[in-house]
Amino acid sequence: MVQIKSPEQIAKMREAGLVVAAIHAATREAAVPGASTKDLDQVARKVLAEHGAKPNFLGYGGFPATICTSVNEVVVHGIPSDDVILKDGDIISIDCGAIIDGWHGDAAYTAFVGSGHSPELVELSRVTEESMWAGIAAMKQGNRLVDISRAIETYIRRQPKPGGGKYGIIEDYGGHGIGTEMHMDPHLLNYVDRKRGKGPKLVPGFCLAIEPMVSLGTPRTEVLSDDWTVITTDGTWSSHWEHSVALTEQGPLVLTAPDGGKAKLAELGITAAPDPLG
Repeated sequence: MVQIKSPEQIAKMREAGLVVAAIHAATREAAVPGASTKDLDQVARKVLAEHGAKPNFLGYGGFPATICTSVNEVVVHGIPSDDVILKDGDIISIDCGAIIDGWHGDAAYTAFVGSGHSPELVELSRVTEESMWAGIAAMKQGNRLVDISRAIETYIRRQPKPGGGKYGIIEDYGGHGIGTEMHMDPHLLNYVDRKRGKGPKLVPGFCLAIEPMVSLGTPRTEVLSDDWTVITTDGTWSSHWEHSVALTEQGPLVLTAPDGGKAKLAELGITAAPDPLG
């Protein structure tokens, strides 16, 4: 069952989303050469405490940290550690969430550590982020879930990959509903699987975490012995971008973007819904 939210509940999710945005800003600044991924986790904990919010990753299914820190070939669910030290030229995807009064926010981004990154890596992150926005733009009344999947996949497939070949759209992980829990129905694929049908119709009150994960090579992954860390099977590096989005009567509201998605959606010819928090 898909949980449909009232405007008042969406406003609470917006509060949680803004805490997630604050974590992103703080961890992005802290993701420098010489920092450990455990340092970034401590930064996130401090932001949560400052906003009176709870982490939704810590303890989820036994996960031992506040954020996921996925470096280079790690796709998702990397565990922060004192032993993982960021180096110049690394990329890191940071995934995090927050809970306010029982309502969840969840978002991820990819950051470049230091300098000297190849055009191939810069383009990987750009393509992944822009495919997320293509998916957000497809979150319209009357569309179905598959229309979001199609928009994400179509954008990625149309982008030429520097050096040739194709991007790998990660198959085993995708987006999801969000609300009173972090992961809820429906599951959102980042590609079209005709066996799954069209999925539910999008109506006001529908909230999704839209999160493409893309690699420079394979779409396939494996989980390491810690039962969390997901890596590409061919060792190619990957990017992960995510926003939590609510569909309202006035259009989409990007709950985890500081401006509610207003600027980026305007570039795509879409008017973002008014921010319920002003």
